[in-house]
Amino acid sequence: MQLVMSLIGMIVLMLFAVMLSSNRKAIRLRTVVGAFILQIGIGALVLYVPIGRAILEGMSNGVSNVINYGNQGVSFMFGGLASDKMFEIFGGGGFVFALRVLPIIVFFSSLIAVLYYMGIMQIVIKVLGGGLQKLLGTSRTESLSATANIFVGQTEAPLVVRPYIANMTQSELFAVMCCGLASIAGAVMAGYAQMGVSLEYLIAASFMSAPGGLLFAKLMVPETEKTHDHDEMVGFVDEEDRPVNLIDAAASGAASGLQLALNVGAMLLAFIALIAVLNGILGGIGGWFDYPQLSLELILGWCFAPVAFLIGIPWSEAAVAGSFIGQKLIVNEFVAYMNFSQYLKADDVVQAAGLQVLSDHTKAVISFALCGFANLSSIAILIGGLGSMAPTRRQDIARLGLKTVVAGTLSNLMSACIAGFFLAL
Repeated sequence: MQLVMSLIGMIVLMLFAVMLSSNRKAIRLRTVVGAFILQIGIGALVLYVPIGRAILEGMSNGVSNVINYGNQGVSFMFGGLASDKMFEIFGGGGFVFALRVLPIIVFFSSLIAVLYYMGIMQIVIKVLGGGLQKLLGTSRTESLSATANIFVGQTEAPLVVRPYIANMTQSELFAVMCCGLASIAGAVMAGYAQMGVSLEYLIAASFMSAPGGLLFAKLMVPETEKTHDHDEMVGFVDEEDRPVNLIDAAASGAASGLQLALNVGAMLLAFIALIAVLNGILGGIGGWFDYPQLSLELILGWCFAPVAFLIGIPWSEAAVAGSFIGQKLIVNEFVAYMNFSQYLKADDVVQAAGLQVLSDHTKAVISFALCGFANLSSIAILIGGLGSMAPTRRQDIARLGLKTVVAGTLSNLMSACIAGFFLAL
């Protein structure tokens, strides 16, 4: 049944995208079929083919080791407060988000900045982006931006094509925006891993996001104009912002990571508190009708349960899964992953907390479905980030914003369908 629903889900997601297309007749089969096959191929390779699974496991172990190196810095700063001793004292409350997750974001941001300075990231992105261009027939600018999004966030990735954003076609601009929302940044990936989300799934979802983002971008806003390709792409930062040496790169990356970590912390504090206020109001209203357990999570679960069922999650678990999908779309993926992490603990701990125990298959599918920046608040980030790079395109970015969130969400759900299919074999 899971296999059948996953297949049906893939078909329905693409049909929905075609239904929302700005020009169905202009859809290029080579691009969309190639992107779909590539997304499935990556999923099959890393989730089903033995050698691919071994490669993914090796990559996961490598990233896990890097996170452990980062924890050395965390231990230096916070000592026993960031150690497992906290669990002996406080039990489940021993996981302090501010000490376990946010510092790793700072470390990863610094590490990525160093890799940029050394030119390693540029080489990897140009090689993968060039391959994507040849396979799918997409322009060099959108291919490179899509590849960059595997490693960095929605505001950093477009820097690789910054001088060309102003003159991009509508389809190219939409593709850049869509790939940004279909993916996550390497720094926050480490944060999710610290919450208990499988690194293997996060890495697989990140690589699947490049063809997935292009797939739905080209279905919903196909190319109808002449593109202007460029053989040489610029660097990832402006020359005046380029670090003077390796130490400066590490320091500036850490500073950027600190800003990101503070933003994440402040956002979570505010959103979780506001959701608690809303749940209090909803519970009071529900009490009038003898239903005091009414909450935002429950409402989102009801609304998005059909979506969860469509991507291969059993109906008995669809309401819980749908709640996370709804939280990710309406609030953001960090809040969704934070609440989802409570279900990733041992079954007896989950039961003791009064929560429903989810199957391993459902946990995997949810991990993929939440792995992207596609949420309503990201529209403002796109307008602010991309709009500052190309002020003349700000209106286009704002106009395409909501459609981009839909396309990014469809890409995440497609990755979840594909993952569910191969994990069920």
